[in-house]
Amino acid sequence: MRIQFPHNFKALVVGSGGALGGAFVSYLQNETACGQVVGISRSLHDGFDLEDPGSIERTAHRVREQGPFHWVIDATGALTIDGMGPEKSLSRIDADALHRSFSINAIGPTLLLRHLAPSIASGDAIYAKLSARVGSISDNQKGGWYGYRASKAALNMMLQTAAIELQRRNPSLRVVALQPGTVRSRLSEPFQAGVPTLLEPSASVAGMMRAMTELTTKSGAHFIDYQGQEIAW
Repeated sequence: MRIQFPHNFKALVVGSGGALGGAFVSYLQNETACGQVVGISRSLHDGFDLEDPGSIERTAHRVREQGPFHWVIDATGALTIDGMGPEKSLSRIDADALHRSFSINAIGPTLLLRHLAPSIASGDAIYAKLSARVGSISDNQKGGWYGYRASKAALNMMLQTAAIELQRRNPSLRVVALQPGTVRSRLSEPFQAGVPTLLEPSASVAGMMRAMTELTTKSGAHFIDYQGQEIAW
């Protein structure tokens, strides 16, 4: 059954200062059934840092009084770290960059989910996190991009595991790993050459939002792209 939110439902967008995060906020502000959209970003919340567990906990507690939230979207992530893009070979792997990739793309978001879980509404609800198709182990046919691939694969496992646990208390919760497509943004700018379909943030977000509203309940997490197509783990 298609998800049914109450009138004046509340939404929370983490990473609201980014291209996709800002587009999620704009989309929800124009959604007539949405009564409130709360944004979390480094610019709005001094000290919020995905590499600082204490700041994650403090920020999650700070917004808790504004919930409960029926739709939570974590639009954070990093592809280029300290000026280093994805590694194309084993010889380019750097321990510090690899550690930071996991901190930003997997560990931080999982801690965020831990601390935001009490703020998720009961009944029909969605917790969505931007992932990436390259995080699919079964879809990896080209190799390369070690840190980004591995951190997104780790994130996907965290989401799947958390979904199973959280659904014991709320079977109507959908946990979603999202592939937004290649979006015109500062994050993707160095990698846009040769991309057959380059999306504007608003188009990507509109697709993801439509796809999420069509999701049925299931045991575990969903992994879908912006067109609503399932992606193999």
